Amino acid sequence: MKSFRNKLALTLVCIILGIILAIQFKTVKKTFGEGDYIPTQRTEELILELEKLKDEKDTLRNELDKLETKVKQYEKGEADKNTYVENLYKELEKYRMLAGYEDVKGPGIILKIDDTKENYQYWDGSSAVVQNYDWILQMISTLNAAGAEAISINGQRYTSFTEIEAAGNHLMINGESSTTPVIIKAIGNPENLENALRMKGRIIWIITNEDYAIDIQIDKQENVEIPKYTKIREFRYATEAYDISN
Repeated sequence: MKSFRNKLALTLVCIILGIILAIQFKTVKKTFGEGDYIPTQRTEELILELEKLKDEKDTLRNELDKLETKVKQYEKGEADKNTYVENLYKELEKYRMLAGYEDVKGPGIILKIDDTKENYQYWDGSSAVVQNYDWILQMISTLNAAGAEAISINGQRYTSFTEIEAAGNHLMINGESSTTPVIIKAIGNPENLENALRMKGRIIWIITNEDYAIDIQIDKQENVEIPKYTKIREFRYATEAYDISN
C-alpha cells in the first residue's frame, strides 16, 4: 500500500511538472514567435544577417568608388583637351575637397580621447567621453579656428552636415555607431593645431587639469590620411539666390 502511494505521488509530481513545462513552452513561443527558434539562435541569425548587410554595403561602396574613379578619369581627359575646361576641372576639385567629397592627406595631428582605466574600474562602466561628447565639439571648433583643412572622427569625415550625438554608451557620427576611443584626425600646421588645443583655458587644458577620468594624447604626424564624406546630400529647400543667366 505504501509503495502504491509513493508511485501515485510520483505520478502526480510528473504530471504537474509536465503541465508547468507545457505552460513555459507556450509562453516562449508566444514571446519569440511560432518558429522553433530560441533567443540564442535568433541572436546568431540576426548577427549573420547584419554581417551580410555590411558585406553588401562594402561591395556597393567599392563599386561606387570605381565608378567615381572612371568619372574623374573622363573629366581629366576632357580637361586636358581644353584650357577653359581644365580650369573648371581644377575649380571642381578644389570645391570637392572643401566640401569633404575627396580623400585627402597631409601634415597634421592625431588626437586620441579615451576613458581611463579608473573610469571602468570604479564607475558603472559608462563612458565619460560619450557622456561629455560636447567636449569633442569644442575640440572640433578649436581645430577649425586654428586652420584645420580637413577633419575626421573615428574614420568619419567631418563636414558642415556632420551630426554627433550620444546614443546610450555609443556615439552616432554621420549616422554611424562609434565607440571609444575617439580618434580625431586633422590636417593643417601640426604646431598650430596642437598649440590651439593645449592653450590655457581651452577644453583640453581643463580636462587635464581637473579630475576627469579621460585620457588625451596628441601626436603630430607628417602624413595624416582622412577619408571623404560618403553620404549624398540633396537640397530640398535651399535654391540659388540669383539667376546666372542674366
